[in-house]
Amino acid sequence: MIDQLPQKIVGSCPLDCPDTCGVITEVQDGRAVNFYGDPDHPVTQGWLCTKVRPFLDEFVYHPDRIATPMRRTSKKSDAPAFAPISWDEALDEIADRWNGIIDRYGAEAILPYSFSGTLGTLQNYIAGARLFNRMGASQLERSICGAAAAAATEYTIGRKLSVPYADVIHSKLIILWGTNPISTGPHFMPFLNKAKKNGTQVVVIDPRRTRTAKQAHWHIAPKAGTDGALALAMANVIFAENLHDKAWLQQHSLGWEQFEEHVAKYTPEWAAEECGLEAETIVKLARLYATNTPSLIKSADGVQRHTNGGQTFRAIVSLPAITGQYGKLGAGLAYSTGGFYKWDSEQFNRWSECPKPGRWVNMNRLGAALTGEIQDPPIMSLYVFTANPAASTANAALVRQGLLREDLFTVVHELFMTDTADMADIILPATSQLEQIDVHRAYGHTVLSINEQAIPPFGECRSNWDTSRALAKAMGYTEQWLHDDAETVIDELLANSKTAGVSELSVAKIREMGGSYEPSVDQQRPWSDGIFETPSGKVELFSQAMADDGHAPLPTYTAPHDVTPPAGELSDALSLISGASHYAVTTVFGNSNGMKKHNPEPFVEINPADAAARGIANGDRVEIMNGRGSVQVKAVVTDGVRTGVAIAPKGHWAKFHGGKNINWLTPDALGDLAGQSTYHTNLVWISKV
Repeated sequence: MIDQLPQKIVGSCPLDCPDTCGVITEVQDGRAVNFYGDPDHPVTQGWLCTKVRPFLDEFVYHPDRIATPMRRTSKKSDAPAFAPISWDEALDEIADRWNGIIDRYGAEAILPYSFSGTLGTLQNYIAGARLFNRMGASQLERSICGAAAAAATEYTIGRKLSVPYADVIHSKLIILWGTNPISTGPHFMPFLNKAKKNGTQVVVIDPRRTRTAKQAHWHIAPKAGTDGALALAMANVIFAENLHDKAWLQQHSLGWEQFEEHVAKYTPEWAAEECGLEAETIVKLARLYATNTPSLIKSADGVQRHTNGGQTFRAIVSLPAITGQYGKLGAGLAYSTGGFYKWDSEQFNRWSECPKPGRWVNMNRLGAALTGEIQDPPIMSLYVFTANPAASTANAALVRQGLLREDLFTVVHELFMTDTADMADIILPATSQLEQIDVHRAYGHTVLSINEQAIPPFGECRSNWDTSRALAKAMGYTEQWLHDDAETVIDELLANSKTAGVSELSVAKIREMGGSYEPSVDQQRPWSDGIFETPSGKVELFSQAMADDGHAPLPTYTAPHDVTPPAGELSDALSLISGASHYAVTTVFGNSNGMKKHNPEPFVEINPADAAARGIANGDRVEIMNGRGSVQVKAVVTDGVRTGVAIAPKGHWAKFHGGKNINWLTPDALGDLAGQSTYHTNLVWISKV
């Protein structure tokens, strides 16, 4: 008898990365036996990053998967203990508790909390919207990641659009501003390397000499949070030396003369002091950028996670305008393609059949919200899925304090016993990506992909959508759009899309295409027609909409400011950046063998001069502290980080490291635009233990 060959199932990587890789799962006898990149995916082309390659062993078949619903049997202040229960018992208890809370406090006392454990359109966004909209629960302002840049982009150039990866081979200069794609978007790198071979110059702006910076022609390391000052000083030089594209500005921009007058005060000498750079460096960078066309600025979310992040991004987005780069092949801005696909809001949310939307709760203020900042009514129940806020949300000590409330009814839908699951009242077992269907849009490119279910759910696990359906039934909600099967919901979403060509698609048609749909090249390339989706149809360097909303209408600069009371003399403080790990995606894979092998112990990178001033040697145990808390980690003394800055990568689960991680230090203050997180405006004091 000849053994059957494994069946190949097409899917998509669901994690918080701009690449959204195409993947293949080989399945035999109902079990996934191989997992690798889809060679036919038009962008990611058959290879996977170091985080995802061991996905089967490190995630899908990890021995610690939760297999059944569980109910808490211990006090929250004690060591966590749970007992298995049936799905019917879990659903009945959740519905009873929620209905009791609604009767006493109103539905706004219930808060759903989710973010980027999966970026699937159905399993994250729709599954998290419809049920709670129908309920009238509080709305979550999901602004941890890119809210400020999204707002700044919308005010200035319209939707979040981005130059395609492949276009960079035409660029003469690429500035990677606060982004480290080797670790956070590696499928950009083959295109970048090809561009370098063609003679493209690469500049990296980052306080840390990242893996990407090591491969650049020039690395510039400003002080943390001063990127806006650098961008405005570059604009100053470009205007002062008549390097701006006046004809382009006259035709395609609004308020450029006001902007020119405005940036006259942001001299290179002023910015040099602010940024910790030489004035000559700023002048050289401005000239290099303005005299090389096409030039591309590629940025990411790190630069906006400061108290001044929105205006910083406004300043950066202005540079391609004053040099006339927008719309040219290989030029302009590469930030996010998240605005490319336009979904119908009604199809997503079903607002017309729901109560008036509940109040908004900013996710960055979760700890404060759970401990009294939110009242009338207070938050009495939290429903967590695709997120691990006890480990990943700012000011984590306060988040933990809130989660330990015995009167807070917390339901966590999860694959593993995370820091958050440890404090749940009810735990529901969740599927992995291989056990569910979804549709994925990327934020680094414009390929739309279907993720097929490859294997049966592990144990009694259910997807986010199937769990939402079950909860809707338990709550007595009868609307059909809460109970439709997954493929029906996806088909209706596609049919109602406002993006050209997408309304003709369906799950079946994308299957016929091999699992992914790629728009035409002309459709992918933004701004080539010189038209921008702003009120004026132009780049709005002066934004009346910003003025109407109470913000400075021209890109401006205010120094970052940590509002928490200090733990020492300000002269001894360092700016702590908790950037991305090379081995985890936020806290996903925090329990993986890869994380334990390659990044087993939390560490902080510190410049030799800063280390010497504190009597710290490489490998020493150090304490990092500020007014929010303290953690102990290993010191890594390196000249790869500039003076005045310390780097401590995120991603560790607190439960594996003495009950704390780096987010015990990060601030929950909000930034200048859109309720943005401010993780990186974080003053700390470091001393040897």
